[in-house]
Amino acid sequence: MERSSMLEHFAEELRLVRAASGMSQAALAEALSYSAALVTKVENCERRPSLDFARRCDIVCATDGKFERIQRRIGRETIVPWFRDWAGMEQEATALRTFEPLCVPGLLQTEGYARALLTGGGLFTPDEIEQQVAARLDRQGMLTRDRPPLLTAVIDEYVLRRRIGGPEVMREQLRHLVKLGSTLPRVRIQVVPVSAGAYPGLGGPFVIATSPQGEDVVYLEGQRHGQVNDRVDYVRQMVEVWESIRGEALSQQQSLDLIAEVAETWT
Repeated sequence: MERSSMLEHFAEELRLVRAASGMSQAALAEALSYSAALVTKVENCERRPSLDFARRCDIVCATDGKFERIQRRIGRETIVPWFRDWAGMEQEATALRTFEPLCVPGLLQTEGYARALLTGGGLFTPDEIEQQVAARLDRQGMLTRDRPPLLTAVIDEYVLRRRIGGPEVMREQLRHLVKLGSTLPRVRIQVVPVSAGAYPGLGGPFVIATSPQGEDVVYLEGQRHGQVNDRVDYVRQMVEVWESIRGEALSQQQSLDLIAEVAETWT
C-alpha cells in the first residue's frame, strides 16, 4: 500500500502515546478490543486504521479526539483527487438528494458491492481498490452520526437487477438497502419501476446537496472526473428534473417491498 503522510503521522503518534503510557502492543490491543496483529500493522503503516479504531485509541489513550482527526485526514488523502471537494460538501450537507440509474449510490453500498464495482472496471490496482473501498465505507459514517443529513435516494429498478459481484453480493446489498430504509429515519429510498419507460432520469446520475446555509449545489460524476455546479439557473433546472424523477418513483414502502422481493431472486 502506498503510504500517505497522514497514515505515517497516525502510526508515529500511536507509537509515541503507547510508549509514553508504558503499554505493549498486546496490552493496547486488548484495551482497544482489537488484535495485536492489527495494532502492529497500523504502527507499521501496513493497515489503514478505521474510524472505530481511531475513536477507541482516543478513549483508551485520553487524546481528546486527536486520532479521529488524523484518521479523517487519512480518508481525505485516499479519496481520488477530483472527488475531494465534493466529499467535503457531502459531509457538511444537511440534505442530499441523489439519483442513480446505473448502480447503488456509494453511501448505500455494502463492502462487497463496492469492491466488486471497483474491481469490475479494471481501472484500479488491488491496493487502490482497498483504499477506495475503505474511503467509501468511512463516508457512510455520516448516516449514523448525531445529526445526519436527510438522504433521499432514488434508483432505477435496473440497479436492483444488474449483476455486480454475483448473487451473494447482490442479495446482501439489496437486503442492506431494505435495512437502511427501514431503520434509519433520515434515509429514504425509492425505486423508479421499469414500467415508467422513458423518463428524465435516463439523462444520468446526479446529487443535489443542501448546505447548512440552505443553498443547493449539484454534483455530476463522470468516469474519471466530477463537477460541482452552483449556478442558480442550473440548480433550478436540476431540481425540476429531480421532482420529475420522484414523480415516477414508487413510494418508500412500495420501493422497499420491491427491493426485498428482488433480493430473494438472487440465488
